Amino acid sequence: QVQLVESGGGLVQPGGSLRLSCAASGSIFSIGAMGWYRQAPGKQRELVAGITGRGITNYADSVKDRFTISRDSAKKTTYLQMNSLKPEDTAVYYCKLVVNFLEVWGQGTLVTVSS
Repeated sequence: QVQLVESGGGLVQPGGSLRLSCAASGSIFSIGAMGWYRQAPGKQRELVAGITGRGITNYADSVKDRFTISRDSAKKTTYLQMNSLKPEDTAVYYCKLVVNFLEVWGQGTLVTVSS
């Protein structure tokens, strides 16, 4: 069984930074694409950033130049560095990994941007 454990969420002031982590554990023989999504209250879940197995990244327009996704394949971990945070970034952030050719979701971590 594969599990994803997210960490790094919390309360931060506008303009601040946070780093989210998502680590996979269990019986893993393959990890492909990794991604971060978020869901704000009353809104649909949306893609924030993604990274392929080869390291190609893509970002939502709203976070370009502020957020950076990365991966450490040896640690089976993906990171989301979030800088210059805005109140509209407030949401529950979820990671999604393709593990053993199946999509697996993390439990979500709350990010609140407020003064």
